[in-house]
Amino acid sequence: MTTTKFTLTRNSFGKLILSNDDGEVFEGVSPVRAFPIQSPLTGISLVLTDGREVAWIDQLDDLPADARELVLEELEGREFMPEISSIISVTSFALPCTWKVATDRGETDFVLKGDEDIRRIGKTSLLITDNHGIQFLIRDMYEIDKHSRKILDRFL
Repeated sequence: MTTTKFTLTRNSFGKLILSNDDGEVFEGVSPVRAFPIQSPLTGISLVLTDGREVAWIDQLDDLPADARELVLEELEGREFMPEISSIISVTSFALPCTWKVATDRGETDFVLKGDEDIRRIGKTSLLITDNHGIQFLIRDMYEIDKHSRKILDRFL
């Protein structure tokens, strides 16, 4: 289903309202990315609270600016995945250990419990899950600094 002809508004309760060309109105729609890491701006589904899809966005850039802004605001509110820009230190190369990292949201520490908490996503991306279930993204492990890469290699 490819649907890009609709209007999006936000009601006074902060919920997204979708109105399509058939005159149907859906309250409380949420955007869900099909490929959040590899293609975050393509393939976005607008779903209801029961998971039923009511619209599909092939390319986020195809939407008018106001609708695009609403979708991005909603996605930012739902998704929390700090992106690691460098690994400052680790307490040990034995697990569990504490990593000190710099992310796009500031510096933080987290505990890595096991090797299985580092997953490869595609050829260059990594997803690291801490002991609380928070996922950290390394978008391209070959583009991080040499010190970080050296630490990362010990765990891969």
